[in-house]
Amino acid sequence: MSQTEKILDGLSDFDLHLFNEGSHFRLYDILGAHPAVENNISGVRFAVWAPNAEKVSVVGGFNNWNTSAHFLTPLKQSGIWCGFIPKVKVGDIYKYHIRSHVEGYEIQKADPVSFGNEMSSGSIVQKLDYSWDDERWMSKRKKFNDIKKEPLSIYEVHLGSWQKHDDFRSLSYRELAKPLTDYIHKMGFTHVEFLPVMEHPFYGSWGYQTTGYFAPTHRYGTPQDFMFLIDTLHQNDIGVILDWVPSHFAVDDHGLSFFDGTHLYEHKDLKKGWHPDWGSFIFNYGRNEVLSFLISNALFWFDRYHIDGLRVDAVASMLYLDYSRKDDEWIPNESGGNENLEAINFLKKLNEEIYNRFPDVQTIAEESTAWPGVSKPTYLGGLGFGLKWDMGWMHDLLSYMGKDPIHRKHHHAQLTFRSLYAFSENFVLSLSHDEMVHGKGSLINKMSGDSWQKFANLRLLFGCMFAQPGKKLIFMGGEFGQWKEWDHDSSLDWELLNRESHSGLQKWVGDLNKIYRSYPALYCRDLDEQGFEWIDCENVEESVLAFIRKGDKESEQMVIVLNFTPTPRFNYEIGVPESGLWNEVLNSDAKDYGGSGIGNMGGVTASPKPRHDKPFSLKLNLPPLSAIFLSKD
Repeated sequence: MSQTEKILDGLSDFDLHLFNEGSHFRLYDILGAHPAVENNISGVRFAVWAPNAEKVSVVGGFNNWNTSAHFLTPLKQSGIWCGFIPKVKVGDIYKYHIRSHVEGYEIQKADPVSFGNEMSSGSIVQKLDYSWDDERWMSKRKKFNDIKKEPLSIYEVHLGSWQKHDDFRSLSYRELAKPLTDYIHKMGFTHVEFLPVMEHPFYGSWGYQTTGYFAPTHRYGTPQDFMFLIDTLHQNDIGVILDWVPSHFAVDDHGLSFFDGTHLYEHKDLKKGWHPDWGSFIFNYGRNEVLSFLISNALFWFDRYHIDGLRVDAVASMLYLDYSRKDDEWIPNESGGNENLEAINFLKKLNEEIYNRFPDVQTIAEESTAWPGVSKPTYLGGLGFGLKWDMGWMHDLLSYMGKDPIHRKHHHAQLTFRSLYAFSENFVLSLSHDEMVHGKGSLINKMSGDSWQKFANLRLLFGCMFAQPGKKLIFMGGEFGQWKEWDHDSSLDWELLNRESHSGLQKWVGDLNKIYRSYPALYCRDLDEQGFEWIDCENVEESVLAFIRKGDKESEQMVIVLNFTPTPRFNYEIGVPESGLWNEVLNSDAKDYGGSGIGNMGGVTASPKPRHDKPFSLKLNLPPLSAIFLSKD
């Protein structure tokens, strides 16, 4: 008997044991609504965890929402209620009617493990059948399973506002598939990262107030439609990363909160179970069944949707018991410290299970503190993530680029400080949606100067980003200089590409991606300190940086020079490690990008004059506010 047949016939004692033990990581196979056949009658088998319920029934249009028509049966002491209802079919809407042991509390809840949800509060009986056509991608992913040695350039997207219809409706998953894939392919990004697609009642939460953890939002189509989008991206060699939120959950009545009349998924004590910043509940990471739920959910998206990575939101809020709390608003751990030991255990177990079952994927932590070992293996004492966002670099560089160049020499350390910690974690350099909302303004508006200087500064910022060690992430709209702050109710301002300054910036980002993916010196030792060497980081007065990026082979070297002032510098000398012609493979000041056209005629030949502790040197023309990339190839 297959695993699926066994489930439809009933849950085994072993399933119940693993679930209560906190080690059942395929709950989506046994909980929720599964089409089945009993006694030659088609129907659906329902199963839900509600240990403190007195009675549980399933209600829907199929029984006129009669709370007494179809009761479920408790399975021993597991807390799981289960039952088969004949003639229920795929597409039917249902809820669980729960009567609690607690003071006769009654409520109707959406299914925590439903594969499809209404945008209101009901669940949908949903099959996950789909004929995938991404075998080539999945095979390639297994062959090149160390993304740390490969180029990783991520385009972060909010599905509802990347592009809209003329009547302001969002595109569906299927409508997005071709234009989004074509655009990412044209721009040269290796991956797309979607803001949370899991069902969320409030569109304005961007998915971060999740209620349906196993269901892609119904706003843009069915699960199969979302699979089609992922499949299309994979067929065009584009990986898919999902933003995932295990740090808190929405308080909506139909969701997980107070599920069976008790604090089942969340901590009872609000000092541990309530998130003051987001007005939401915090999972009880110390409860075995909650661990099974969350880890099963993470694995579900890899298993059923073929995704290639999870970016885990707000990890810092999970690690610290006193996160965003006053002194009297948190409870120390058993040792008197502020570390959330239960959350730490959960994160380690999460990463171990993901990498054990899917060794060719990545988990990425958004962790904003100096917590040690976030992206180190658990056997070395780390949390086990594959990568971590470098939030410090982002804040330093955006702060620096917003300053008038005349004052930048006083803040030179904001450019160089990263080199002290750049290899302490496996970093992703992120310019994410978080920096484009809540009055922070768009990327282009964060740059100093007049309009020409703003574009030059932004080209320089992107050049610096792609030149630095670390993987890359850019939020949609930033790549062509959208002026207005991101608004989830509006499409990106694509009409701006009719202007040369915006189309030039877009071309620059596309060419950066092309060069980044073509030159191993820029990616294969991204996370290895042997892949980076300063040439000159001390030219404070002229605000110029020069450094070398190195690949695995001695011949794989690239020199990058960054001029952070609007003053062009002619015959500027830097030391280089080799003689011969150094080709100028990229210059952000090229006229094609909207620059002034100052450059080095395609390349410069090194002279035998030593400079910067190097045996040879180059005399370069440094354009204003520019990034130039030089290679021996």
